[in-house]
Amino acid sequence: MQHRAMNTATSWSVTEAGVLTGAVNRAPSVHNTQPWSLQTGERMAELSERHGIVLPLHDPEGREPILSCGAAMANLDLAMRALGRDTTTMLFPELARPSLVARLHADEPREATAAEMDWYTAIFRRRSYRAPFGPHRLTGHTVRTLADSAGGDGARARAIDGTAELRALAELLLCAAELLRDDRAYQRELVAWTAQFPGPLREPSTLPWAGPVRESSRLPDVITLTERLAAERLLVVLTPEDTRRDHLLAGAAMQRIWLTAICHGLVGSVLTQPLHLRETRAGLIDKLALPGHPQAILRFGYPVTARPLPREAVVTHGDREGFPG
Repeated sequence: MQHRAMNTATSWSVTEAGVLTGAVNRAPSVHNTQPWSLQTGERMAELSERHGIVLPLHDPEGREPILSCGAAMANLDLAMRALGRDTTTMLFPELARPSLVARLHADEPREATAAEMDWYTAIFRRRSYRAPFGPHRLTGHTVRTLADSAGGDGARARAIDGTAELRALAELLLCAAELLRDDRAYQRELVAWTAQFPGPLREPSTLPWAGPVRESSRLPDVITLTERLAAERLLVVLTPEDTRRDHLLAGAAMQRIWLTAICHGLVGSVLTQPLHLRETRAGLIDKLALPGHPQAILRFGYPVTARPLPREAVVTHGDREGFPG
C-alpha cells in the first residue's frame, strides 16, 4: 500500500489552507448564508461566527447561525485529519472574543483512517433532499449507526419511531406551521428575507420536506402528515442544555450524522423552523419523553431512483445547499 507523505511543517501551505477553506465552505448553513469566517495560522485554525442578517421573528434565540458554525467545525476537523493531523478542539476559547466559536490545533502527524477519508469525501457529495423518499426502508441497523455517529461530546441523536411518536410529531409540526403561517409579522420578515434566494425557498412549501412555512403553504391533515412521516426515518438531535455551546455541538453532530448517511447511499435534509417555537420544543420534550433539548430534526431515506446498497457494500463507520430552517 502506498502511503501519502505527511506534512510536518508548522504552518499550512497554500494548498492545505485551500483544503481547509473548501471543506468549511461546503458545510450546510441556514439558507446557505455561511455565517462563519475562517482564519488559519501556525498549526491551527479558528472558526468565528460572522454576524449578518438578524431575523428576530424567524430565529429569536439565534440558534441557526451557531448550528451552522458547528457543521462547519465538523468539516474543518475532518479536513485537518484528511491532511494527516490529529486535532484538538477548544470551544469558545477566549471570553474576550465571544464570536470565536472554536480553535482547532493540528497535533502530531498520522495517516487518516479509512472512515475519516470516507466522511471527508462525503462533504462534497452532501445536498439537501427536499422531496419524498423512495419506497425502500432503512434498516434498524442503519438507523442505529446514524444515531451513534453523532459522537459523545455532549450532543446525541434519538430516532423518532412508532405510531404514537409520529402522530405526536405530526400534531406538533402542524400546530407550529399554522402559527407561523398566520403570523403576519413573521411572514413579512420571511418574504423580505427569502426574496434574495432563488429556487426551493420561493417554491410552495409542503410538510415535512420543503422549506419555511409561508402564507401559501399547503398543510395536510394530521393523518396524512403522520403517514408521510412514517415513510421516512427521523432522528432528533438533542443536547443536555440549551446554550450556545450546546447549539455548536448540535451542529457538529448533525453534520457527522449527515455525512454518515451519505456514506450509506442515503439522502436527507434538516428541519429546524418549528423548533424556534417554545411550544413545539416543550411539546416534543413532553410527548416524546426526550432526555434533552431538541435542536434539529433530521430526515433520511433513499432517493426515489435508488435501491439500498447490499450489506457488504455499505460503509459501516460512521452543492453548497443549506438547511431550510
